[in-house]
Amino acid sequence: MRRCLACGASYPSAALTCSACGAQPERVDGFQSFAPALAHGGGGFSSEYFSELAELEGASFWFRGRNEIILWALQRYCGNFQNLLEIGCGTGFVLSGIADRFARPVLHGSEIFTEGLGFAARRLPGVDFMQMDARDIPYREEFDVVGAFDVLEHIDQDEQVLAQVQAALKPRGFLLLTVPQHGWLWSAADDYAYHVRRYARAELQAKIEAAGFRVIRSSSFVTFLLPAMMAARLTQRKADIAQFDATRELKIAPWLNKTFFSLLVAELALIKRGMDLPVGGSRLVVAQRR
Repeated sequence: MRRCLACGASYPSAALTCSACGAQPERVDGFQSFAPALAHGGGGFSSEYFSELAELEGASFWFRGRNEIILWALQRYCGNFQNLLEIGCGTGFVLSGIADRFARPVLHGSEIFTEGLGFAARRLPGVDFMQMDARDIPYREEFDVVGAFDVLEHIDQDEQVLAQVQAALKPRGFLLLTVPQHGWLWSAADDYAYHVRRYARAELQAKIEAAGFRVIRSSSFVTFLLPAMMAARLTQRKADIAQFDATRELKIAPWLNKTFFSLLVAELALIKRGMDLPVGGSRLVVAQRR
C-alpha cells in the first residue's frame, strides 16, 4: 500500500492520487518525487560524486565484491522475494546486479538526489525509480525486501529510517544492510564521504532489533584486507580533507584490484559455510520483520 505523506491515509500503491485527500507526488527531473525540497541538496552526500562512481564502480574490487555478498544473501535468505526496494540506490550498480541474477522480481530504487537517479535510470530503464527521503517512506507493508547498502551511516536519524523500513516491509519481510564498521577506522575518507558514524556490531544490532526486526545473519567482511585498510586509514588521518582524493582507492593497479577481489570472494566462501567473521571494514546484516 502507498502511504500519503500529506494526510497519512493508505491507498493502492498503483494509484497516483491519494483517495482520501487528493494529494499526489510531484515530478522532479522526470522522477516521481516524495521529498522535492531535497531533490537537489538532500545532505549526507555530495551529488557531484555520482559521475565518478558511475565511471569507477563497475571495475572496482570493492563494489564488485560487495555485490557478490549482497546477491548471495538475497538468494540464501530471500530467494522467493517478489519485489524489492533499494534505499539510496545511487547510480543503480547494486540493482543492476540484482536484475542480472534475478529475472522475476519487480525492482524499485529510491535516492534522495535526482542526479543519482539519472545514472540509475539509464543503466536500468525497466526499473521503477523514485526520489524519496528514507526518513519518511511513502509505503506500508509493500515490499518483500528492502535493501540499504552503505546508506545508513550517512543519516543522523538512522533509527527513524529503520522504523520506516520496518513499516514498509510486508510481515516477515527482509531487511538487508551493509555498513562501514569500527569507529577506530575513522579517517578523512569518512569525512569526505559524509559519514555520520562507523558502526559497532552491538550498536547496529540493538538498533535493528529495537525497530522490530530479528537479526538472522550478521557478519563482517573486508576482513582479509583489514591490515591494509588500517594502514591506509592511519595515513588518511593526517590528510587535509580539502586535498583528499577518495577515488584513489578505486584506481589501483589492475593486478592489485584482481587480488583484492579474490580475497573478498574467499571471505564470501567462509560466510557461505556459516562463519561470521568477527572483524572487518564492513558488516552485512540480514534481518526479518517480526
